[in-house]
Amino acid sequence: MIPTVVVLYLNVVILLHVAACFDDNKSKWPVPYRRFDRRPDVDPFCEAIYPFCPTGDRDGRIPDVRNSDVISVYRLQTPVWEFKYGSLLGKMHIMHDAIGFSSSEMGVNYTMEWYELFQLGNCTFPHLRPDVYAPFWCNQGAACFFEGIDDMHWSQNGTLEKIGEITGGQFNEMARWVQNDNETGIYYETWTVRSDPSPNATVWFESYDCSQFVHRTYRKLSQLGAKLSSQTQTNYTKIYLYSGEPTYLGNDSAIFGQPALKNLATDIRKFYNLFRPHQSFFDLAFSLLEAYKTVVLDKDFYLYYNFEYWHLPMKPPYIQITYEEVPLPSPVKTHHKIK
Repeated sequence: MIPTVVVLYLNVVILLHVAACFDDNKSKWPVPYRRFDRRPDVDPFCEAIYPFCPTGDRDGRIPDVRNSDVISVYRLQTPVWEFKYGSLLGKMHIMHDAIGFSSSEMGVNYTMEWYELFQLGNCTFPHLRPDVYAPFWCNQGAACFFEGIDDMHWSQNGTLEKIGEITGGQFNEMARWVQNDNETGIYYETWTVRSDPSPNATVWFESYDCSQFVHRTYRKLSQLGAKLSSQTQTNYTKIYLYSGEPTYLGNDSAIFGQPALKNLATDIRKFYNLFRPHQSFFDLAFSLLEAYKTVVLDKDFYLYYNFEYWHLPMKPPYIQITYEEVPLPSPVKTHHKIK
């Protein structure tokens, strides 16, 4: 049997080695969102209660239009899960964002949005499977493009506003960019992690969600020469975690494949077990109390980002949902590649 002191020594050596490797490759925040060569196949274990993009192209493909066409651009916003809860989440400023298009030559409307394939909970927390030691994630997100704009859906409790016009040529260039963006940016990230709520706070991690896709698309349109403007304040939902400087822990194989890091692996599993789905009322109440103790009293949070784990030393106010303004971008003359 290996003495406890030896196990502790090995833990420290491995963690220091991982941290050193990480520091050699990165020296600034926020951590860049990792992109991939192509979107992987979906694991059959991941199954959505509500199917993703049921009436549109789930690969985000967009048909070409004539270069001479004039395309109106619409800002779309509605409460999250409006189909289930109506305007309830809108009262808390928890909103979903999308973009609408209308072709003057063809007389056809389109909606484009980016959201989670398997609902928000599965993108925010993993499943703990008895046959898989590492937490199992169903956290893909993707673009959906479909014909039509449901005017009532977007305007009744949210926003449907024309913010500009583009040419058919600009629309086609945007469509090619969307396809590449959709193929290389494959996973949804709920949290934005900052050092504190002040305007000058350090951002440790950026979210990657529906509103971020809208912002990227607006920037691309602006780079193509589009002039976008709104008569109302352009606010978007952000979900923040607040922490001190995060500590890199490693990926699945480093943490869950190393006997020396068994204690760390156990802690991560225990943390995510608090947020498991389909709990009874009694179990949920107990889990919420334990989550409060872990996050607020013990100041611990384990973040999964770029398919790697980080430890967040939490700070007040710990978590916050905001509805803050992100202005529409101004048109630019030079063309840059959007990251």
